[in-house]
Amino acid sequence: MNVVLYSTHCPKCNVLSSKLSQKSINYDEINDVEVMTQKGFTTVPMLEVDGVVYDFKEAVEWIGER
Repeated sequence: MNVVLYSTHCPKCNVLSSKLSQKSINYDEINDVEVMTQKGFTTVPMLEVDGVVYDFKEAVEWIGER
């Protein structure tokens, strides 16, 4: 499973990072705003799991199911 957190270290970004760590989910973190813009992201955090992109609410639900 390939998990990527797109983050600017905002409060919501930190919540997702914390939740991922609590569930022992290994993830890569990308903080490059240019990369996020190229992907069409207009808000953060975004969580990408095996090519599927989740916004904050969806990501919290996905993590909660683990």
